Amino acid sequence: MATLFLGGGVFDGRGTLEDGLGVLVEAAAIARVAPAAEFDGFDGETVDTTGRTLMPGLIDCHVHLCMAGAADPWVPLAKATPGEIVVTALTLARDNLAGGITAVRDCGGKDYLEFAVRDACNAGTFQGPTIRAAGRMICMTGGHGNRIGRIADGPDQVVQAVREQIHAGCDFVKIMATGGVMTPGVNPEDAHYSAAEMAAGVGEAKRFHRRTASHAQGTEGILNAVRAGINSIEHGFFMSDDCVAEMVAAGVYLVPTIAALKNIVANKRNGIPAYVVEKAERVAEAHRASIRRYYEGGGQIAMGTDAGTPFNLHGRNAAELGHMVEYGIAARDALVAATGNAADLLDLADEGEIAAGKRADLLVVEGNPLDDIQAAADPARHVAVYKRGALVDARRPTNVGRA
Repeated sequence: MATLFLGGGVFDGRGTLEDGLGVLVEAAAIARVAPAAEFDGFDGETVDTTGRTLMPGLIDCHVHLCMAGAADPWVPLAKATPGEIVVTALTLARDNLAGGITAVRDCGGKDYLEFAVRDACNAGTFQGPTIRAAGRMICMTGGHGNRIGRIADGPDQVVQAVREQIHAGCDFVKIMATGGVMTPGVNPEDAHYSAAEMAAGVGEAKRFHRRTASHAQGTEGILNAVRAGINSIEHGFFMSDDCVAEMVAAGVYLVPTIAALKNIVANKRNGIPAYVVEKAERVAEAHRASIRRYYEGGGQIAMGTDAGTPFNLHGRNAAELGHMVEYGIAARDALVAATGNAADLLDLADEGEIAAGKRADLLVVEGNPLDDIQAAADPARHVAVYKRGALVDARRPTNVGRA
């Protein structure tokens, strides 16, 4: 069955929004993109996008599918049974899709339970986003994420931990370079793994053809990760000029996760632990300045939200586009960060772009998101979501009763 999208603008995922095009979808893929006149006489299903924009589905490069955005996410996660965690992860994966997010990268789950959800969604057993998953994040003793991560100290243990993730079936490896906001007793500014430990972990992951991501907030830890050959820096609160220069030279992506801090600060009186609020408020302005510094320095940015952290709800990820623009990123570049760039970071060669041969993971929005980013950032303005050419049930509620 063929479907033709016709009448409105087409944003290609690489920075160009053009009127007067038709996009023909056959089965799960985009078959042709051409001037509208070339489709005269088409007698299949036609979707009228007049006054709207057709664009690639959004991609979130940093989510936690086992966490639902509770004020203290560790509490329900610790109490849940394995079965409950799997059901939660599947529900949240589908909430992402209903919110216009057609692919996600899970940056740390619980005991590999999210792998079953990844496999089911990727195989099409359940309609959900494409999922890339890290498995257990790798951290030092007492380090950020130690309650669910794989603790490893010294280069040899870090190598072993990486091998365990690969054996378990990870798509990429996540290594915790610094302290973080959500773990008590650690500072985001502090480097946790040494340069030698980071180099050992990243090197082992690359030896087995896995990409790498690093939770890295303080300056020294960011530099340790970048010099080790990391593919992406997550958060990047305290990026110095040296960090920017070395990241740009190495082609390292920044995944800013602005929504994480914003939701903590906005809900600080709603049961979030005091240590989390204190750190979030302390680092917020440095984070804003770092993102602006990296963007103005020519750095590559891919969208990520840290969905699952306090009040940072799956299905509302698209709001990150508005945050990026608020922080000084042009609407065009924010949209590329959430489509073409994100697909590149996740090694999704057939997603993130509207072009012949690409997967028909599509989002139709009211208006022109280059003129008003809220056209894409506000799910209320999403007209339709398509995954592999199939319409996602727009009536599906998202995040009911969570957080």
